[in-house]
Amino acid sequence: MSRLLRSEILKMRSTRTNLTLLVSMLLLVVVIVLVHGLTIHDVELASRSEQRSLLAVGAVGVIFAALVGIMSVTSEYRHGTIRPTFVFSPRRERVVCAKLFASLLVGTAFGVLAEGVAFGLGSGVLAARGAHLALGTGDALVLLFGTIGAAALWAAVGAGVGALVRSQVGAILGVVVWVFVLENILFGLLPGAGRFAPGPAGQAMTGEEAAHLLPPLAGVAVLAAEAAALGALGVLAELRRDVG
Repeated sequence: MSRLLRSEILKMRSTRTNLTLLVSMLLLVVVIVLVHGLTIHDVELASRSEQRSLLAVGAVGVIFAALVGIMSVTSEYRHGTIRPTFVFSPRRERVVCAKLFASLLVGTAFGVLAEGVAFGLGSGVLAARGAHLALGTGDALVLLFGTIGAAALWAAVGAGVGALVRSQVGAILGVVVWVFVLENILFGLLPGAGRFAPGPAGQAMTGEEAAHLLPPLAGVAVLAAEAAALGALGVLAELRRDVG
């Protein structure tokens, strides 16, 4: 298993698409932080809620981590490399599990970089504009570690979805539509149920202060359970289907 895991991490590190996603993510974080931090009014910038929004920009890394997880599986089907992968490692469940864990680790790295840049640059903007940091230490730690954890778990969710769907375009579109459309509808109409969806659970992990969201630790438990369930379904799907 350790060899498989190292192999999967090497694949993800050497894939140009993942490097492009990483660079795009960091550029997006920088742009959003600068635009938000330099254009907002001084009075608003002094408020705790606006500062939190500024420092939480790294949460955009979550969706990039999910894309990395999806492509860790679907790219092999798209390029036909899944066949030799299963030839050298015929126990498919081990291959899928290795992809899940590799996605978790790479997703963690994406979360660290995205939130690290957002928090560091955002703090610099606040200092440059003479704004006192209104966010408490506890809230800052929840934001930092919650965002990193959400990125890690969402990468695993992406890998599970990729194993289930196989189609790269289908998996990406499915996740995007679910996160940006269906979850919003569900949370808006049935917030008591919608808060258990992966998106709101990830938001809860960061300590976001919104009505009906779960507490941070409950968000961790819910998103971890959903990532594990999707991973298990992905394993079952791979065991039951032909490679094609």
